[in-house]
Amino acid sequence: MAKEAANGNHNSASKPPPTPSPLRFSKFFQSNMRILVTGGAGFIGSHLVDKLMENEKNEVIVVDNYFTGSKDNLKKWIGHPRFELIRHDVTEPLLIEVDQIYHLACPASPIFYKYNPVKTIKTNVIGTLNMLGLAKRVGARILLTSTSEVYGDPLVHPQDESYWGNVNPIGVRSCYDEGKRVAETLMFDYHRQHGIEIRIARIFNTYGPRMNIDDGRVVSNFIAQAIRNEPLTVQAPGTQTRSFCYVSDMVDGLIRLMEGENTGLSILGIQLINPDVKIAMVENTPDDPRQRKPDITKAKELLGWEPKIKLRDGLPLMEDDFRQRLGVPRKN
Repeated sequence: MAKEAANGNHNSASKPPPTPSPLRFSKFFQSNMRILVTGGAGFIGSHLVDKLMENEKNEVIVVDNYFTGSKDNLKKWIGHPRFELIRHDVTEPLLIEVDQIYHLACPASPIFYKYNPVKTIKTNVIGTLNMLGLAKRVGARILLTSTSEVYGDPLVHPQDESYWGNVNPIGVRSCYDEGKRVAETLMFDYHRQHGIEIRIARIFNTYGPRMNIDDGRVVSNFIAQAIRNEPLTVQAPGTQTRSFCYVSDMVDGLIRLMEGENTGLSILGIQLINPDVKIAMVENTPDDPRQRKPDITKAKELLGWEPKIKLRDGLPLMEDDFRQRLGVPRKN
């Protein structure tokens, strides 16, 4: 039993979650589900908002400081009566009444999180503390988007939820890797100590429209370079593997995880290896993981989730989005 709890499979809470507003129990009050999305102006966050807004019983509140996100990603919802957008940094406390919290706020690209590593770790630690404090005050269920980076450069392949990782605690990527590991720790400590309903999704590489064009990750790099007629750059030695999931599949997995009854961790991702690509070799970055492949067995069993969109179908949709933003039409 102790081993299960240590691996993040602890399903019992020491305290029940706090009682929500008495209005929830009023027979004359028809309450909508109020959902907070931190980082909701970002790539995955804005697609999540799109899906949540499809349900007319949802009121969606987005907080974002626009470090990597953009209002353009949410322009279709600005002014909608069930949508609210707040410019806010999650490292500062937020007083608000909500039922669910999707905590996505954090730069996810090495270019962005290495640009301001102290801010990145503050977002992961102080930001998660603030969101957990909010969840505790109002009795909200909270979902943290964690990352495959918590495994560092993994010595186990493929990786499942029980693997503890192989992480350099003082490297240039540590602000993100260790920041997310601490965020996961905080989630489980609040669950065990205060009875907060928590969900954690360890996300592998996600791709699709609205991804930052120059965010430095492999899919966006390849598409942008191809559109600009530049050589495709691969970091040495070129034998690394990554796992990709189209953004609509990722959003479906996050909502299933939030709505399900299983406290704990789920891994969301799929695998891709393409040995035939034409490459230009460039220097590698320190602590770059050599192999990345998720074991999604738990997500299949508990959430009934697995990706539906194959890479060959998702990439053209992302290419169309990049061409539109770069102003480079397809050649006839």
